[in-house]
Amino acid sequence: MIGKLKQASILFLATVVLVACNKETPTAPSVVSVDLTPKPVTQRWYTEQQLREGNKLFAENCASCHGVKAESIPNWKEVDDNGNYPPPPLDGSAHAWHHPLAVLDQVIAKGGAPVGGVMPAWESVLSFEQRLSVIASFQHYWSDDIYRMWLGREQSNREN
Repeated sequence: MIGKLKQASILFLATVVLVACNKETPTAPSVVSVDLTPKPVTQRWYTEQQLREGNKLFAENCASCHGVKAESIPNWKEVDDNGNYPPPPLDGSAHAWHHPLAVLDQVIAKGGAPVGGVMPAWESVLSFEQRLSVIASFQHYWSDDIYRMWLGREQSNREN
C-alpha cells in the first residue's frame, strides 16, 4: 500500500514538473508595447487614469527630490557638497525629454547609479505600470512642442 502511494506521489510530482516546464515563461512587459496613439483628454500616449495615478505616485515618491511639479531646484547643474548633481528637472526644461521611454523606465527602475547618479532604484517599489504612470505625470508638464519632439524621437527609436 505504501509503495503504491509513493509511486502515485512521484507520478503526481513528475506531472506537475513537466506541466510547469512546458508552460511558456511570461515575458516582462516592455515599453515597446506601449501604444503611442494620443488618448482622449490627455492627447498623449497615456490615459487620464495613468496621469491621475502617476501624479499620486510622483507626489509620494519623487517630488521630495525632483520638485512638486518636476521642476527640481534652480542650481541643479551645480554639484553639491558631496560632489553629486542634484536631481534634474523632469518638467521638460532639462534633458529628460531627450530619452526614449525605455531609458526613462530603466532609470526609474534601476536608479541613477548605472548612469553615474545617486537616485535609488524603484523596481522593487513600483511596478512597470506604475513607472509608466510616473513618466506620464512628469511628461504632463512638458509643453506640446517638447512632447512632439520627444514623440518623434520615440517613434524613430522604435523603427530602428
